[in-house]
Amino acid sequence: MANPAQFISQVRAEAAKIVWPTRREVVTTTIMVFIMAALFSVFFFLVDLLIRGGLSVVLQAVG
Repeated sequence: MANPAQFISQVRAEAAKIVWPTRREVVTTTIMVFIMAALFSVFFFLVDLLIRGGLSVVLQAVG
């Protein structure tokens, strides 16, 4: 089992390797996520309308 002091030392060494994104990268990525979410929501809304319309036509033809 590892020594607790050695473990803390290793954790600090690994934490020192972390590279945080810049503010500009965070803002750009966030904007891109919102744009993609909006595009996907519009796409799935249109697909839903298409499926609902097709299903209603089939149900009217059957019933």
